[in-house]
Amino acid sequence: MDTGRLRASWSRVAVYGTQVPAFFYARLFVAYPQLRDMFPASMAVQQDRLVGALAAVVSGVDDLASVVPVVEALGRDHRKFTVRPEHYPMVGESLLATLAHFLGGEWTADLAADWTEAYQIISKVMIDAAAAAEATSPPWWDAEVVAHERRGFDVAVLRLRPQLAYRYRAGQSIFVETALRPRIWRPYSAANAPRSDGTIDLHVKAVPGGQLSNALVNGVVPGDVVHLGSPVGNRLTLAGDQGRSVLMLAGGTGLAPLKAVVEELAATDPPRRVVLFFGARTAPDLYDLAALERMGQALPWLTVVPVLSHDTYSQVERGTVTEVAMRMGNWTGYEVYVCGSDGMIGDAETRLVAAGIPLSSVHFEDFDADPYRTAPAAVNTAGAAATGEGTFG
Repeated sequence: MDTGRLRASWSRVAVYGTQVPAFFYARLFVAYPQLRDMFPASMAVQQDRLVGALAAVVSGVDDLASVVPVVEALGRDHRKFTVRPEHYPMVGESLLATLAHFLGGEWTADLAADWTEAYQIISKVMIDAAAAAEATSPPWWDAEVVAHERRGFDVAVLRLRPQLAYRYRAGQSIFVETALRPRIWRPYSAANAPRSDGTIDLHVKAVPGGQLSNALVNGVVPGDVVHLGSPVGNRLTLAGDQGRSVLMLAGGTGLAPLKAVVEELAATDPPRRVVLFFGARTAPDLYDLAALERMGQALPWLTVVPVLSHDTYSQVERGTVTEVAMRMGNWTGYEVYVCGSDGMIGDAETRLVAAGIPLSSVHFEDFDADPYRTAPAAVNTAGAAATGEGTFG
């Protein structure tokens, strides 16, 4: 298998942008119409994810030691889409047909053999991982909504009780689906460390056009049952930080995983200093400030600083959350945990690096790029509102 040839061919295909996933799915559903019901009604997000998934596979197939854990996690998690071993050849056939279509005369027998081998390696790892997981965990967990509290116009806090034991770490996220929006799965960060009663809190903001988020905020009620996928993401969990003091930068519902980590830290000994900046646009958007202030009163090592960027009447700190943090302290030697919008995280990265804080000390998730990889990333997005919709990606 010539991995250089694989990458070069993919680069030539990728320039066609959204035409590539559109052709792939059209080809897949025409050839195998029985697969259509495995996908959400709207394919917009799913099509975007396909391109990134292919690029990741191609770029890592010659370094199996690093890519195998990622692909194994994909295989285990795809059980929630009812993906079976017999589906993989169908997807592979459509993939090769798509490549042949866009490469035209450049599609040779040797290149077809390279792509076939690469896909077979990846699909076998996924199939084997899924089979092994069948013995230890369900494809998804049913969880009852035991409480649903509106926090303003577009934010709700949901408390879920899984019917079977559900294990996760503070800082991880959980793929969620509801019968109100079938086959749409998105990751939401747990807002609490694991509890003895097994309940899990989610902070959900209804975003424009967000089918699942609007269903969870405006449609789900106590007594409903939602589905939970396996926990994903380790970049916001406490690991390898040498017990140092912690700076937390939270934007909007990006607060959720950081609040969970604070709860975990409350159970550690000795305690360490934590400074949590909670940023939003206006005062009503600081939807969980009262709970955070109670935590600050109960935990002497925790300092909570609310920040507003667009509220001229409030008396709290003004500016972006990272701007205010940089203004108020020197964070050299701190571990930094960041969760919020793309723009907020990009701003945090720029300002932290400029302040001399190494990226190795900065922790944030990147679900748009890869929800399963555990190594640190260079950029991007919020664990509480990231994408995760669809199948095979």
